[in-house]
Amino acid sequence: MEPTRIGHTIVDDHSPPLLIAGPCVIEDESETIRLAERISALPITAKYTFVFKASYLKDNRSSGTSYRGPGLERGLRILEKVRDAVGHPVLSDVHSVEEAQAAAGVLDVVQVPAFLCRQTSLLEAVGRSARAVNIKKGQFLSPEGAGHAVQKVRGAGGRNVLLTERGTTFGYNDLVVDFRGIPRMQAYGCPVVFDATHSLQKPGSLGDRSGGEPELVGAMSRAAAAIPSDGLFLETHFEPARAKSDGASMLPFSMLESVLEGAYAVFDAVRHSKKTGAARP
Repeated sequence: MEPTRIGHTIVDDHSPPLLIAGPCVIEDESETIRLAERISALPITAKYTFVFKASYLKDNRSSGTSYRGPGLERGLRILEKVRDAVGHPVLSDVHSVEEAQAAAGVLDVVQVPAFLCRQTSLLEAVGRSARAVNIKKGQFLSPEGAGHAVQKVRGAGGRNVLLTERGTTFGYNDLVVDFRGIPRMQAYGCPVVFDATHSLQKPGSLGDRSGGEPELVGAMSRAAAAIPSDGLFLETHFEPARAKSDGASMLPFSMLESVLEGAYAVFDAVRHSKKTGAARP
């Protein structure tokens, strides 16, 4: 893996696993900051490299009436306050070339959404301007296809690139995960993070919104850690039932500590087995 800088941290083969965690979308400033503080305060979080995630705008919505977020300017101001409050890097999505430069001026990691991961002009724009880029592999894309996205960002000057596995379309309203894709994408020399919550999503299955299976997040996180992935992406909310976006797939905050502890135990065991030459668990 090529060393990848996120904030003041270098991510490489010897660093702690990444943790990208936060709500699907910014709903309220004070609650967003409180959630970031609560995640940061978990003792298990200190064993990961923590990046707080929250979208200032959700453009990929099942329904045109769905909540989309506070927008670029207000959302970026809130994320600046989050970083000041917790001292950890912040991440959010961009959806257009026009957003890229403004977002890159604030965010430690600019994320390219899964459905936009083939948009060459967008990838080049974030490659030119962002400090670090997280490309979410499209549900329709092979691991090798994700490699082309990495090359587009690097070709525009981006050097700190992550890939995120988030499942592959399996017929209508469902996703599956082919864990072989993680080492295949790691071959491009960048960290590969596993999105355990979106991988369990059931797109559009509830009519005007997506369903999910958050009860399986722990099992899927441990499976990814056993490969191993280079970290986890988890959307979480204090009360998913009242969330304005992706509530059916988000992990309740009350379950987050247990999931992170279980996954970290596997990450640690795999790392130990590599050092000793023992068989993986």
